[in-house]
Amino acid sequence: MQDWTMRSFVTGEAPFIGFDNYARVFSDPAFTRVAWQTTVFTVVSLLVQYVIGLALAIFFSRRFPLSMLLRSLMLIPWLLPIVVSATTWRWMFHQDYGVINARLFDGTDIGWLSTPELSLWSVIIANIWLGIPFNLVMLYGGLQSIPDSVYEAAAIDGAGPWRIFTSITFPLLRPVSTVTLLLGLVYTLKAFDIIWVMSRGGPVNSSHTLSTWSYQFAFETERALGVGSAVATILFFIAVVFGFFYMWTLRREARQ
Repeated sequence: MQDWTMRSFVTGEAPFIGFDNYARVFSDPAFTRVAWQTTVFTVVSLLVQYVIGLALAIFFSRRFPLSMLLRSLMLIPWLLPIVVSATTWRWMFHQDYGVINARLFDGTDIGWLSTPELSLWSVIIANIWLGIPFNLVMLYGGLQSIPDSVYEAAAIDGAGPWRIFTSITFPLLRPVSTVTLLLGLVYTLKAFDIIWVMSRGGPVNSSHTLSTWSYQFAFETERALGVGSAVATILFFIAVVFGFFYMWTLRREARQ
């Protein structure tokens, strides 16, 4: 609620301005776009990460030669520093010498990170890759907790693979799925490194989320720490709401 700028650290003066910083955020023409991009980035990342993670968890739950080795290799995106992963994806999406254009599009010069219509989706693809190992580990652990006797009984009753999945596997994974999605939601909402390293929120704010927009306000374009803090506070309260929902879910599952 104070007008903090870089100059404030020198002068020690930060006048009280009430809710003006929040008013400035909500009245900014880019706010609606950034909020929508944050929603798209979060929802698409979560859903795709979950679906792929679940498919891989089911695949690896059937033991076969080298399954442990392959499962370990799937954890590489999770183990690498995010800056390393983001830099690698930025190189892969490079318009002139990126491997994606060279190998998948016959050398066509597609500006993945320089085209407003593509930059957000390019970052989403990279973020999905980062989040798959977490979903795999969580859902694989959930699958291991389902007794084999349940599947054996279903097989005796003549249930097919799809019926077993929809009637047994997916319902019994619901508690683990809820926790996985909620933790992934909080993590994705605050994602910063992957976006900033790959695109810095550009071009023309086309890949900004609330987290990178907050940083840009505070340290890049306007150096308005108060406005950047207001954006961060909005993001914080969104995360807190889902955090309480997460705790409520854990308590409900414990009672059951």
